[in-house]
Amino acid sequence: MSSPSTSNPSPVTSTVSETGWTKVIEAKHSLLHIDWKEIWRYRDLAYLLVKRDFTATYKQTILGPLWFFIQPIISTTIFTIIFGGIAKLSTDGAPPFLFYMAGVVAWGYFSSCLTSSASTFNANAGLFGKVYFPRLVVPIANAITNLLTFLIQLGLFIAVWTFFYLKGSDIHPGPMLLLLPVLLVQMALLGIGVGCIVSSMTTRYKDLAVLVSFGVQLWMYASCVFYPLSTVPEKWQHVLVWNPMVPIIETFRLAFLGVGGVDLVQWAIGFAVCLGLFLLGVMIFRKVERTFTDTV
Repeated sequence: MSSPSTSNPSPVTSTVSETGWTKVIEAKHSLLHIDWKEIWRYRDLAYLLVKRDFTATYKQTILGPLWFFIQPIISTTIFTIIFGGIAKLSTDGAPPFLFYMAGVVAWGYFSSCLTSSASTFNANAGLFGKVYFPRLVVPIANAITNLLTFLIQLGLFIAVWTFFYLKGSDIHPGPMLLLLPVLLVQMALLGIGVGCIVSSMTTRYKDLAVLVSFGVQLWMYASCVFYPLSTVPEKWQHVLVWNPMVPIIETFRLAFLGVGGVDLVQWAIGFAVCLGLFLLGVMIFRKVERTFTDTV
């Protein structure tokens, strides 16, 4: 097929389905450019990746899908005994089990997005070297897979919340519940962004992959998962809120339990940091993906 002759050639902007071309050559975009239309055209691939990862998580385990419920219950029980029973840390008047479960569920989604995105290049090296598709489809699919797990665990949390509420516990949801979808977007942006940075760096420095789980654990201790922000000295609170997970977890607790020391300004700062790290991660990711197959 020959292209139509024109006296003044212009950049090709129409899609493959509209023109019938098998290949479209476009001008080079900046590293921050995300072709969402192209990613949307590969939505079937994203669906297959989500289905594969979700079903394979506990496919050959004895308890199977029950692990979706067992993990947060065990973690919450341990935190309640150690931090609530032995260390006697404050929970701002909320039932300790609910307080820690809220932190575990919220943190679990972010940490899963981060760790799965951090292995994007190394885990998919064979696939990336054989076929072309937008590489960002993989971390986005990971975030969707982890979102399904989060929704299951959120349902468990709501069931436990209902039990405590019917028993007369002093808990009450607040207007911050309206921000729940935004909180999910924040955690996904932050997890994908930081994960893409780590994944890009591990293509050259393989030993960084070993430090990911250790770094995530350290980050958790600085994210108000085990303690409320109100117990932190005021002079350090202004520093701690620059950790974007602090306002996210505090807002999550404020939405469901009515306790939390975060305000809209601190939440906005956290959102800006999440967005900034996401854009930085995408920029580094796009730079590395161009030469990744030459370095493996």
